[in-house]
Amino acid sequence: MQIKNRSTVAGIFFGYFIMGLVDIVGISANYVKADFSLSDSVSSFLPLIAFISFAFLAVPSGMLMNRIGRKNSVLASFIITLIALSIPITGYTFPAMLTTFALVGIGNTVMQTSINPLLADVVPENKLTSSLTLGQFFRSVSSTT
Repeated sequence: MQIKNRSTVAGIFFGYFIMGLVDIVGISANYVKADFSLSDSVSSFLPLIAFISFAFLAVPSGMLMNRIGRKNSVLASFIITLIALSIPITGYTFPAMLTTFALVGIGNTVMQTSINPLLADVVPENKLTSSLTLGQFFRSVSSTT
């Protein structure tokens, strides 16, 4: 069985690359700490904002995915992430950075809960494991840049 649409799979792999961008929060927290003269405890809380959203939103985002569809969930996560990454460009303040970290976490949560099922829809079952591994490779590449 062949993959139905290679450009669709390429777009999904791009989603894995975007998903790896959440690792930018750790590095960004150091810059925010220096720019706003934050204490260690406050700056340590910033990456936690992004990662704690997964704990609270994983199940609701899965329910959202079932309601609006896998593709629409991935597209929504792209939009949320794009909005999050554009906030510091429009105004670099501490409240804006708190919002950015929260939205990056929300976008990543929606992406993590919907991208694997979307890939399973477009890749034949006998190629799913290798495709999921390749997706994680793209995520890892994104994390190292």
